[in-house]
Amino acid sequence: MRHPDPHGPPDLTPITVGEVLENPVTGERALILELPWENPAGRGTAELTALAGGRVIGEHRHPALVERFTALEGELTVKRNGQTGILHQGETAVIEAGVWHDWWNASDRDARVRVEIEPGERFVHMIETFFGLVRLGHTDSKGMPYLLQLALCAREFRDVVVFRSPPPAVQRTIFGALTPIARWRGYRATYPQLSRTVPAPRT
Repeated sequence: MRHPDPHGPPDLTPITVGEVLENPVTGERALILELPWENPAGRGTAELTALAGGRVIGEHRHPALVERFTALEGELTVKRNGQTGILHQGETAVIEAGVWHDWWNASDRDARVRVEIEPGERFVHMIETFFGLVRLGHTDSKGMPYLLQLALCAREFRDVVVFRSPPPAVQRTIFGALTPIARWRGYRATYPQLSRTVPAPRT
């Protein structure tokens, strides 16, 4: 089976401050500092450890949220609208909604970065889904879900993230055609055993 069991038992463990979400493929490790449903702004905040050589899974944009990176230790390379720069300790980069961006750690040491997402609830749901698929081995070597899974995830989370490649218009055509096939083969956009944001009680 190339996907988790869509009828698996839900994980009802509450998400808590201090919890770590980890992607072993991309080298991302996020320590949760603030949960979106616990502040009026709906902000999600985490301390991201980007391992040396680690990078996010691809250039992308967030249609309706703002992302703020503040380097705490080490260096993080950030690309915004085609312009690439390096964040050093104490420096901040703000990624406005709709801006194409990418980031990676090109140095030989781990980087610690404070990441703030506003609004953050849907973003957390997306992250735990993608990271969960990685943990269970349902992604490629770069951490991207396989095509049928990606077709459903991309449509489900299109309000949160849009990847630049292939072009969005091509994605809409291909993923639209693949969606009924993916569902027929048992794929789902999210899975109850991976996505605690929706079913788990909130403290």
